[in-house]
Amino acid sequence: MRKFLQSLEFFEENERQKLAIFTALAFSQKLSGLPPETVFQPLLKDNLVAKGIVLSFITEFFKEYLKENSLDDLIALLKKGKMEDNLLEFFPSGKRTSEALSEHFTKEGLTSLVEYNTKKMFEVKLKEIKSTLTTMINEEAEISEVTEVVKQQVKDAKFPDIEVVRMLWDVLMEAVQWSGKNQQQNSNSALRQVNAWAGLMNAFCTSGKLELELIYKVQTQCYEDAKLMKLFPEIIRSLYDQDVLAEDTILLWFRKGSNQKGRQSFVKALEPFVKWLEEAEEEE
Repeated sequence: MRKFLQSLEFFEENERQKLAIFTALAFSQKLSGLPPETVFQPLLKDNLVAKGIVLSFITEFFKEYLKENSLDDLIALLKKGKMEDNLLEFFPSGKRTSEALSEHFTKEGLTSLVEYNTKKMFEVKLKEIKSTLTTMINEEAEISEVTEVVKQQVKDAKFPDIEVVRMLWDVLMEAVQWSGKNQQQNSNSALRQVNAWAGLMNAFCTSGKLELELIYKVQTQCYEDAKLMKLFPEIIRSLYDQDVLAEDTILLWFRKGSNQKGRQSFVKALEPFVKWLEEAEEEE
């Protein structure tokens, strides 16, 4: 099998197609003695990849395999063959981009594979940005420097603004030095973190929609994390004082917020602050 695959260039196109179908059927029937790495690794010969032979072969393989098997089965196969995160290696070097991958497999009717790869690439890039951000926060880098680095990585990764806001909040809270069961210390640590990095949040919460998304994110975490359950109104107040959240956004959440996680208790807890906002607005 290995010899066949490394000699694909000596076969006619229709013969290569038959071999791809046979290989897919062999895996579909779960024939023993054919581990996935026996198929995928030999395909990565530079001259075969460069000529596009490998891409044609693997495309036929995917199409045939998915006739009888699920995408999860295919991903498990790729994982065993150590190719789950390396689909671009099947492409000639000049076409190794996410766009080229999406275009090719969409054209071939493999949209489920495109969606999976898009999600996978998103997770990989998210992990990279989180790692960079966590390091800079722990090193207490300047907010302006952190902002520039994150903006560049977000731009390169083509991250949606909403995902950036969610990611920033997650990283900031994960970087807090929690102190076991001491609730007061935990509260103080969380609020210190919010105040210290409000400038970073402010740089990315550039619209009412994104501010609302931040409130939803805070709401969800306060609902799911016992350490933060009682901190919701204080966090919102801090974000307001630091000009991250506008009054209109807070009032919109208070009156019409759609996230139901703990909403009733959080609305009640925020009532005194909202009342103060409304009174201040009337005085103005």
